[in-house]
This record gives sequence, structure tokens and C-alpha cells, in this order.
Amino acid sequence: MVQDRLDIVALGEPLIEFNQTRAADPRAYVQGFGGDTSNMAIAAARLGARVGYVTRLGGDSFGRLFRELWAEEAVEMRGVAIDADAATGVYFVTHGAQGHEFSYLRAGSAASRMRPETLPLDVVRSARLLHVSGISQAISASACDTVFAAIDEASAAGALVTYDPNLRLKLWPLARARATILATMGLCDWCVPSLDDALVLFGGDAAGAVAACHRAGARGVVLKLGAEGCIVSDGARQQHVPAHRVTPVDATGAGDCFDGAFATRLLAGDDPFSAAAYANVAAALATTGFGAVAPLPRDADVRAALGKVAA
Repeated sequence: MVQDRLDIVALGEPLIEFNQTRAADPRAYVQGFGGDTSNMAIAAARLGARVGYVTRLGGDSFGRLFRELWAEEAVEMRGVAIDADAATGVYFVTHGAQGHEFSYLRAGSAASRMRPETLPLDVVRSARLLHVSGISQAISASACDTVFAAIDEASAAGALVTYDPNLRLKLWPLARARATILATMGLCDWCVPSLDDALVLFGGDAAGAVAACHRAGARGVVLKLGAEGCIVSDGARQQHVPAHRVTPVDATGAGDCFDGAFATRLLAGDDPFSAAAYANVAAALATTGFGAVAPLPRDADVRAALGKVAA
């Protein structure tokens, strides 16, 4: 029997965020937190799941900030290692005529030095669900190998696997990304791509993207459509789940919030269509504040919004 069972274990790279303020001084930045799988883990924890995280942090002040954040958010850290010879990744957000612009300082980061032989197997095997992303595969060859090793271990232990391709072509060429993402889809229970990513990977339209994910081997697909909701397919039934309408101010991290909410509700026993409806509301609420972490909702917030919709 697995001791200290976790609902969700997410694996990936956390990033310290510096977001340019819209005040008179464009040199002023507000420090926050990012990293797709870290955002997902925090979202799931706020929504009631017992969550653990697997990564490597630098032995620096930014790494300490993340440990403090995860402690506050009740994200379990047995799978977090400290690498004294590397730094915690950082990114900057600036605001120009074309909208958000992102600049990254992540080459050689502590998380990019993850390797299969350092994978905390006890943590991975304790999960009811493992969540991984294409960004984690793109940051280095050894991190990519670690993602595949984690999937193997979690699947062998009976866990579900959710996968967000989260395509970032600044990190790797499209041909390599496509080959890796297709291989990973064949190993996952639920693939949760955005429409934008799916169209780059497959071309065509939304219906064709869902079919392409299934052809690659994904047993279930949730195609995230942003303000239009999502399309859910369990392989036997396909349904469009409409979005929850809000007035958005910042969509940073909304897709990660969706992933955390969807996984949390699947594990709670919801069918995937109901889980997606809940996740649509959670993701929408996450766009009503600034930053990736601060506006992530609690379960009570989501249920209150769902109640207003029902009324």
C-alpha cells in the first residue's frame, strides 16, 4: 500500500515572474510567480486536491520564495530538490503595442537539470494523477527524459496522466516538438491542449485537432478554446462545453488553472464533461485579476459562480 497518497503530482519548472507595471515608470516591476505546472499545482490545491510538486530549485533567494509560496498554498514538497550549482528560472513581462512580451532567463536553470535517475520515485508513485507539460520536455533533453520516466512510473502505479502540450517554439524547433508531443499523447489519459497549440501542431480546425489527438493515442481530449469554452471528447462522446462569461483583465495562467481544476474534479468523481464545466468557470475567474497565481480561485468561488449560472 502506498503511504502518504497524493491526489495530484505535477512535474516541471517554476519561474519567478517580474511584471512591468503600467505606472509612469516603465522600469518598475512587480515580482510574482509563474511556471505552468506550478500554477496548475497551486490551482488544484486551492480547489481542494492534495497536491505535490516535483522539480529542482536553485539554492538562491528565488528558490526560497517558491518554497515559501508552496508552503502557504499547501503544496507538498518532498519531490523538490535544491541544486546549489544552478539558478531558479526567471522571466520578465513587458507591455507594448502588441500586448504582453515575455523575456526568459532560464537556460541552465536548476529545473532543466532534472534527470531520470534523480526522480523521486516515491512521490511519483504516490500520485492518483500525474500532470506534465511540453514546456517541461522542451527545457532540456534530460528534463524531457525525466517526464517520460515519470509517466512510466506513475502509469505503472495505476495513476492517471494528464498532459498539456503548452507549445513554446522559442524553446525547441517545431519538428522536435511535434514528434515529442505526439509520442507523449500516446501515453496520456487526458490531453488538454489549447486550440492555438493544436492548430500549429496539426493544422485544420478544432474538430480535426481533437481527432488528431485521438489518433496520436490520447484516450481523452479537452481542447481549450479560451473565451469560447472547450471541446471534450472521451473517445465515445464529444461535446462543446461553453465558457463562463467574465470581464477579463489578464489571462496569464488561465489554461494552467483549467488543467488543475479539471484534474481535481476528475479525481473527485465528476464525469469529464462536468469536470470541464467546472474548470471553465475556474479558468474564467483566474482572468479577473493580474498575474498567474494571485487570482486563482478557491472552490467556494467556483461554486458561487456556478450557482449564479444555474440561477
